[in-house]
Amino acid sequence: MKIRLIDVPMDFGANRRGVDMGPTALRRAGIKETLGRLGHVIEEERRTVRVPIAEHSDEGDPNLKFLDAIVEGCRSLATLVKESADAGSFPLVMGGDHSIAVGTLAGLANHFRPLHQTWGVVWIDAHADFNTPESSPSGNIHGMSLAAAAGLGHPALTGLGGDDRKVDPDLIVIIGARDLDPGEKKNLRAAGVHVFTMADIDRLGMAEVARQTLVDLLGSVSSIHVSLDIDSLDPEVAPGVGTPVPGGLTYRELHFLMETLCAGGRVTSAEIVEVNPILDVRNQTASVAVEMLASLLGDTIL
Repeated sequence: MKIRLIDVPMDFGANRRGVDMGPTALRRAGIKETLGRLGHVIEEERRTVRVPIAEHSDEGDPNLKFLDAIVEGCRSLATLVKESADAGSFPLVMGGDHSIAVGTLAGLANHFRPLHQTWGVVWIDAHADFNTPESSPSGNIHGMSLAAAAGLGHPALTGLGGDDRKVDPDLIVIIGARDLDPGEKKNLRAAGVHVFTMADIDRLGMAEVARQTLVDLLGSVSSIHVSLDIDSLDPEVAPGVGTPVPGGLTYRELHFLMETLCAGGRVTSAEIVEVNPILDVRNQTASVAVEMLASLLGDTIL
């Protein structure tokens, strides 16, 4: 398979700096070499998404912090993702904070729309990122990205890449959630997004969560996009994240999920976000992220 690496060193979406160095940390952890050893052809997207320095930028509306800079970066990203998918490559987007998903999902929507293909999203995250400016307690856009792709939120976000809804909320599955805001919960229920919380995973087991995701919830789609926020893992496994939440996925649970998604044969794009080397220990988090992406892209024990 041809995999196109797309770097997005953007960290406007959250309060803590450092995730702009996430793509570099992933490269130092050997992402290119690891995927190459699996037999994939690695393509480099030379047009790295350029964003201004946060300290030189205007925060703007406190309910939509750094909106203009994020929209500018995501618009460029949407173009790169669409071009990659149109060319038959697997877009692998390396962030950056989760606000970049506004661009990733817009690019994928613009790829699938003329093909009349149904597609779904598996969102692996401690957070649902389903706030709007009205429900967000922080005004950080990384907590609004999935809602924007589902058509909820500020027009500058929902309209990026076209005025239509980018992904059907019925075809979104969130796995690993354990930190949801009150207004966000209402948004999720109203939209009909399926959420597997950590309590659900404890009760059902990851095998059943994966089965329901692939068969019951996304059985009708031809393609699946996987958006992996590394803070879905427990902080003991992945300490280098900006918003750590105790009680996350274990290494084995996430590894199993990624292998199962790969075995389903319908994953055609992915992104990895929120690796923060400033907060990491000897690049441990980036190394784990590379291992998880390798499992998603064909690495198996036997």
